[in-house]
Amino acid sequence: MAEALWWQRGVIYQIYPRSFQDSNADGIGDLAGIRQRLDYLWGLGVDAVWISPVYPSPMADFGYDIADYCDIDPIFGRLGDFDRLLAEVHARGLKLILDFVPNHTSEQHPWFLESRSSRQNPKRDWYIWRDPAPDGGPPNNWLANFGGSGWTFDGATGQYYYHAFLQQQPDLNWRNPEVRKAMYDVLRFWLDRGVDGFRVDVLWLLIKDEQFRDNPPNPAWQPHQAAIERLVQRYSADRPEVHAVVAEMRAVLDTYADRVLIGEIYLPLKWLVAYYGKGMNEAHLPFNFQLILTAWEAQAIARIVADYEAALPPGGWPNWVLGNHDQKRIASRIGRPQARVAAMLLLTLRGTPTLYYGDELGLENVAIPADRVQDPWEKNEPGLGLGRDPARTPMPWDASQNAGFTAGFPWLPLNPDHTTRNVASLAADPHSILSLYRRLIALRRDRATLHSGNYVASHTEGDVMTFERRHDQEPTLLVALNLGGSLQRVALPDDAKEARVLLSTELDRDGEVVRAGFDVRPAEGIILEISQT
Repeated sequence: MAEALWWQRGVIYQIYPRSFQDSNADGIGDLAGIRQRLDYLWGLGVDAVWISPVYPSPMADFGYDIADYCDIDPIFGRLGDFDRLLAEVHARGLKLILDFVPNHTSEQHPWFLESRSSRQNPKRDWYIWRDPAPDGGPPNNWLANFGGSGWTFDGATGQYYYHAFLQQQPDLNWRNPEVRKAMYDVLRFWLDRGVDGFRVDVLWLLIKDEQFRDNPPNPAWQPHQAAIERLVQRYSADRPEVHAVVAEMRAVLDTYADRVLIGEIYLPLKWLVAYYGKGMNEAHLPFNFQLILTAWEAQAIARIVADYEAALPPGGWPNWVLGNHDQKRIASRIGRPQARVAAMLLLTLRGTPTLYYGDELGLENVAIPADRVQDPWEKNEPGLGLGRDPARTPMPWDASQNAGFTAGFPWLPLNPDHTTRNVASLAADPHSILSLYRRLIALRRDRATLHSGNYVASHTEGDVMTFERRHDQEPTLLVALNLGGSLQRVALPDDAKEARVLLSTELDRDGEVVRAGFDVRPAEGIILEISQT
């Protein structure tokens, strides 16, 4: 078996920079703040840090509307602060992954200002402009992800421009070779500075239908769902030509040593795995969000793991995600007790795990008062529970004022239990969820069976899901996860003489030897080392 690469055997940790650590008392996290907390990340045991956008931006969508791809927004610092952060990340043996947002720019980006200036401007075709429909309305029925039409009329030039998100985020025309070249130059700018890879935002949206056909209605849409779900995005997303673009991005990274390309792709498995590319020449890791989207039930989880493993193309490396800046916190989705089980699942499945900052503390969604709402999606479609602010709140570090996050007024409210649920207090508790994460990550690092071994199909009995991990001559590991609320008895495999508990999610069964069968408590996960007969 070939030695695993760093992005295969390692653990990725996502930081939402506005909320991690503020260094200058303006209430917003920054690069210097991240640098101050690198020892925490090193101690947690993660291998790579992924930072959400820190580029110059009007912040209509908090950094996902970029006005300059090759600089740092003053809110977060300067380019020199980034270089210092990168150097200190590398000095600790860690990797740094940047967010790359190629689908759209800010309306204030110089490229769009030129494109908007006249129909004759050389950059007009850098964006997606169309004449009005015969009735003067939008060119087609495409919708924006944050509500409303995907088209905004520009009175000065008499055409509509397309935006898959806010009207302040016009989509680039990736069919234009000049756009591609400019964006690949952006990748090289950061690669030359030493970044270790990119997480590419909405990768599956880059190419749109050449004929701009209407999207068909979605018969499954319900009024409580986001407006974008009213239509099936057949012609505005996941077009066949996008794969050539992803392959070109990958080719840029492949001219540099040991870099990783990660794609954000919300698609069913059949279409998701296509983004590995023919011959594995596209994304190294098309993000797999199935644990976010699947019901928290033993049979459902076991089925999705099996389906994903079966769908992977030869050479495709798996990956798993429990949460991110666009999703509800895992502890809110399934409850605090099961959040510990979820941690064990994430860190024992085959493939690269990605953690979202604060999940290792068991943070839940934080209620945001109406006058403190920041997220444009919540403002555009209020009352549907679509707001992302509740999962983007500041990291609580200690029991001091504002939990050690800022000496100013935090841009979003802290978790209400921040005086007890914070890094300092949980680090001092050997049975806390933070201690569990540290133990799980350390075990995963120490055992090749976990970071590089094979996955053996799972078995479910009631609310318990069990599976094995195997690697060469190392002992087989058995993982048993109780996704329910009652005690359950689990039998050892037929070829097992006995097994020794390596880790329980309750952190109280180390070294326990079991024979024939063992009990799994409600909302408990156990990793056992099997002795074969």
